[in-house]
Amino acid sequence: MSTTNWVLIGVAVVFVLWIIMIYNQLVAMRQRVGQAFADVDVQLKQRHDLIPNLVETVKGYAAHERGTLEAVIKARNTAVAAQGPEQQAAAENMLSGALRQLFALSEAYPDLKANQNFQQLQNEISDIENKIAASRRFFNSSVQEYNTGIQQFPAALFAGMLGFTQRTFFDIGPDRAEVEKAPQVKF
Repeated sequence: MSTTNWVLIGVAVVFVLWIIMIYNQLVAMRQRVGQAFADVDVQLKQRHDLIPNLVETVKGYAAHERGTLEAVIKARNTAVAAQGPEQQAAAENMLSGALRQLFALSEAYPDLKANQNFQQLQNEISDIENKIAASRRFFNSSVQEYNTGIQQFPAALFAGMLGFTQRTFFDIGPDRAEVEKAPQVKF
């Protein structure tokens, strides 16, 4: 074998090792995105599990607020059935708005507001909301890192061929104004 052949073999080996290194980095980033989404999903499930207890507690004090209670249950069921970050984000935003209206009801019912079970559930949901926010930030950070990784040179040359596609953020999107609006309580 001539020196030229050895150089070509060496270049080919280095090139293959370089591709493997890029692939492994992209796989690690994709796994981090998947793990971050699973973390968000766990927090959302905990919130979904608390909501029926909260609704039952409120029913005893504000039975004639049926529309608000039904809206919370409907929003919860939609959120439980949502698939993927985009659908889940939209459903969870709807659920957050319904919960805000439910909590606003407590202002109109002093007995409910003083109920220990209601206060405990409200505190648990508030704690989970904070955990969800942290999980969403971590997920979005992981998605940003992953999307950047597959768009940067030289990975961009191979990412598409190796099956790496962009992921979407867990974002409120165009409904931001509606979600951030203060709840309206009417009697």
